[in-house]
Amino acid sequence: MVARLFGRTGRSRAAVSLVALPFLLLPTGCAWSGDEETDDAPSAEGGGTFPVEVPTKFGTVTVPEEPRRVVALGWGDAETALALDVQPVGASDWLAFGGDGVGPWAEGLYEESPEIIGTLEPEYDRISELNPDLILDTKSSGSQERYDQLSRIAPTIGVPDEEADEYKTSWQDQVRLVATALGRATEGEELTAQLEGQFAAVAEEHPEFAGRTVTVGSLYSGGWGAYVRGGGRIEFLEALGFENNPAIQEQATEAFSVPVSNERLDLLDADVILMTAIGVEASAIEGDPLYQAVPAVADGRARVMDPEVGEPFAANTPLSIPHALDMMLPVLEELTAAS
Repeated sequence: MVARLFGRTGRSRAAVSLVALPFLLLPTGCAWSGDEETDDAPSAEGGGTFPVEVPTKFGTVTVPEEPRRVVALGWGDAETALALDVQPVGASDWLAFGGDGVGPWAEGLYEESPEIIGTLEPEYDRISELNPDLILDTKSSGSQERYDQLSRIAPTIGVPDEEADEYKTSWQDQVRLVATALGRATEGEELTAQLEGQFAAVAEEHPEFAGRTVTVGSLYSGGWGAYVRGGGRIEFLEALGFENNPAIQEQATEAFSVPVSNERLDLLDADVILMTAIGVEASAIEGDPLYQAVPAVADGRARVMDPEVGEPFAANTPLSIPHALDMMLPVLEELTAAS
């Protein structure tokens, strides 16, 4: 039984930027011997047939028995596990929500709060102390060093392939990896079909989205940036019929975002512009004269997203996606009507 897709709504804290993450390094950690006994407190009731094998960038990982103590470290891994009715005993809070480390759309899904583990620099000793029998790290840097450290603690499901390095695992691949590792492949397929059906329904109801260009940009302490395919944001909008701004997409590298200089804010221009203020006030974007000179901005076809809109969009998990669709649709309808 797949967990409910809609959680309670509410305002959560401002999202942490992923713009600079591809350029950060991960530290080394500690090793372990994988033969320790684990607690007899399962993360979930009954799954599929074990052992299961999960192909990843680092080779095929065998999960010998149904996981009972899951640690979810990758971006969105905890919410993906929760969507499959599995409650991690440890998790990373990538968007700094606090509490259980999940968005308001996932409130109340934990019966017991998980141990919150660091994101870029996970505390390997603390992870080992949780005695996990499975570690999920499906949306992460894809670092060999990070994987090696984690796999010494427990079987670790890393990124699916090299193309998913630097946080570029799609939500579909994430669901597939997590569901397979948990012995819930059928539930994962059902969940994916349900979500893809929601995207298709919205696209069908809004033919005006088809072929419209969109820029998803940001301003943070390091400057201006814009997203390209790979991080989930652009794929979300493309599933609704939009096309990523070609002037931005053609600058794509191995990262899922590109910097935009003050002198070239004209590159942001598209049929629709969605902006995120990261660690700065929205007024820093809206009051910038160079930004105001961008044609789409001058024409009223741009919006700085409030956290209530931007956070579920950035989270890009099976639990946040329905919420993001609900929150973003009025914004997209308004902006496309003005174009």
